Amino acid sequence: MSDPTPLISIVIPLLNESGNVLPLIDEISLVLGSYAPVGTSYEIICVDDGSTDATAEEVKQAKQNNPRVRLIKHPKCLGMSAALRNGIRRAQSEWILTIDGDRQNDPADAPRLIERAWMRGKDKKILVAGIRVNRKDTIAKRLASRFANKIRKICLNDNCPDTGCSLKMFPRDSYLELPFFSGLHRFMPALLKLYGHDCVFTPVNDRPRTVGVTKSDFLGRAIRGTYDLLGVIWLIRHTPAPERGEEI
Repeated sequence: MSDPTPLISIVIPLLNESGNVLPLIDEISLVLGSYAPVGTSYEIICVDDGSTDATAEEVKQAKQNNPRVRLIKHPKCLGMSAALRNGIRRAQSEWILTIDGDRQNDPADAPRLIERAWMRGKDKKILVAGIRVNRKDTIAKRLASRFANKIRKICLNDNCPDTGCSLKMFPRDSYLELPFFSGLHRFMPALLKLYGHDCVFTPVNDRPRTVGVTKSDFLGRAIRGTYDLLGVIWLIRHTPAPERGEEI
């Protein structure tokens, strides 16, 4: 008999995160294993986005100790949006929890996101997104993030003060219905709101990076983010609210 479908799939995009992989998987397993509504009914999908270090080998090591761990490996770096999408497409659960691979997101916050997503029923169209408090990033990164969030919030009216937080919970099918483009992960609140979803935001812990280096390229990200923002504005203005006809 095959294993039952997991209640939740945790998707982790990874790029050169050797040293973070094993402790992160251990943390997630400990938190969910002791959270009664999930228990052992989960899977952890690690998407290695073309790492050049020992990231993939560490995931394989984790798989030996935990059969719920899965590895998807890209032959080259495709970007975070592609890594998330490929992980979500392979997920078995109807519900997705995304978390960064650098361990700055705290797995201890996961039960609260799960609870808020399921409290009104598991068939609810909802996004629960973490809002990082007491940011542990550099001053430059915090200022850049604050400015980008303010501009995006004004232009898109998505009421999200921190779209860059990777800790999010949402239905798998809802995500896969969105138009895919590089940078999609930064605009999920606006697009899911457009598609009729409730968007709920909750404070989450932010931890300092202790292993590896940040992948942020402030200038390049600002340029790409501007193009993406203009594209999403166009998309929102030209997308009618989706209506699901009733079969009769």
